[in-house]
Amino acid sequence: MEGQIRKDFSERLGRAMDKCGLRQADLVRMAADKGVKLGKSQLSQYLSGKTEPRKATLAFLASALGVSAEWLSGGAADVPAPPEMRQRDSPFVSSSKEKESAMPRRQFKKSSKLNNVLYDIRGPVLDEAYRMEDQGIHVLKLNIGNPAPFGFRTPDEVVKDMQDQLTECEGYSNSRGLFTARKAIMQYDQLKDIPNVDVEDIYTGNGASELIQLAMNAFMDEGDEILVPSPDYPLWTACATLAGGTAVHYICDEQANWYPDIEDIKRKVTPRTKGIVVINPNNPTGALYPREVLQEIVDVARENQLVIFADEIYDRLVMDGKQHVSIASLAPDLFCITFNGLSKSHMVAGYRIGWMSLSGNKRIARDLIDGINMLSNMRLCSNVPAQSIVQTCLGGIQRSQGLLVPGGRIYEQREYVYERLSNMDGVTVTKPEAAFYIFPRLDPEKFHITDDDQFALDLLKDEHVLITAGKGFNWEKPGYFRIVYLPRKHTLHEAMDKLEDFLGYYQQ
Repeated sequence: MEGQIRKDFSERLGRAMDKCGLRQADLVRMAADKGVKLGKSQLSQYLSGKTEPRKATLAFLASALGVSAEWLSGGAADVPAPPEMRQRDSPFVSSSKEKESAMPRRQFKKSSKLNNVLYDIRGPVLDEAYRMEDQGIHVLKLNIGNPAPFGFRTPDEVVKDMQDQLTECEGYSNSRGLFTARKAIMQYDQLKDIPNVDVEDIYTGNGASELIQLAMNAFMDEGDEILVPSPDYPLWTACATLAGGTAVHYICDEQANWYPDIEDIKRKVTPRTKGIVVINPNNPTGALYPREVLQEIVDVARENQLVIFADEIYDRLVMDGKQHVSIASLAPDLFCITFNGLSKSHMVAGYRIGWMSLSGNKRIARDLIDGINMLSNMRLCSNVPAQSIVQTCLGGIQRSQGLLVPGGRIYEQREYVYERLSNMDGVTVTKPEAAFYIFPRLDPEKFHITDDDQFALDLLKDEHVLITAGKGFNWEKPGYFRIVYLPRKHTLHEAMDKLEDFLGYYQQ
């Protein structure tokens, strides 16, 4: 009986949203404007029939949609809300006379494939930040790893090389990419001890993001499972889902420097599991996995005959004298796909140049490689001018290394943010060893966080500081968030002061 009530409620909620032409994001914004706590994940659960709202939330939804709470909650009659309520709270609903005279209008909904997809790094909270900026409010943005807005410049020699080669980049390249670019990547892979990589095993892309989507489309079938870390870079979960597969999240253990929990990985393997994703260095935690942890992951992959997908986009942004180990170098007998690019290490995020390298036992993946080739050919090629700088970037002086040592911007900014967070009451944090992200935790006994999105929205509205909630990285425990420490120290100082003031009074 209870399940039927939830089903009736979810169906009626969807119907009412369709009639009003409202999306989930619209209702979330309307709720925020009225001070009602309603996150996108909550609304998704309502629409899927998993949960029902409390009375206050139900009343808001009914008011916003121009229907009665009785009907929305599964009552027998389709009882509309009082006219004055509809007119006051739901500008999207026409009067009954207008409805009668209007021709039926077709509504276009997003694909159901997107129902379980999220990318909150650029989500509703960011939309609210944009609206605030449109009103003249200055927002301190600590939400996205985009170096250019924070004064990190592309090396002059890279810009000059692209400029000089532009006239030679007017046509399509080979679908995999320019030979010179792929040769330089192959040589880089050799330096990383990645085995059995030839020029033909390398594919350039419009950032590694495009290639992650391409690889998942080639790899996943309906019902297939792939192991993905939690927290993760959410594109992996989204692309696996859109490809028809299921992302099964294994835990990275906060108590063990955010390293993957090997026992949890073993528990999550089923007969449907085809692959495992390893994000190292990790986004959002900044963790760098040691060789022994990577070896344990390889052992699990070997025992269960899994394909390894290695996201190593931050491998040239490692601090504290540590060395990055490519997991593919430990698995010559397995099929591995390693993803990398220049966006972060060379501060060229807008150029959109990344790559993937196929390595190891390619004989067992011939048909998969045929699928990758087909999809690569269908998109013709990646950005050719950006490909033209790969050789210069990988073969020249790695200028980013000067940013990662004492006195360098990234190193000093990490130190500052880590120290400030460590000294805030109710905040615990693990020091990142790579990339430019940090993933703090708020004490549940002190702050009572139940909705990460609401926390991020409240911080934005009260203090004009923009962060990304932990839920946006497929991390289920509430009370976590990611800070990007790319801004200069004076900006970070202001942001940390505001965060500390906010946490001095905030509770959910």
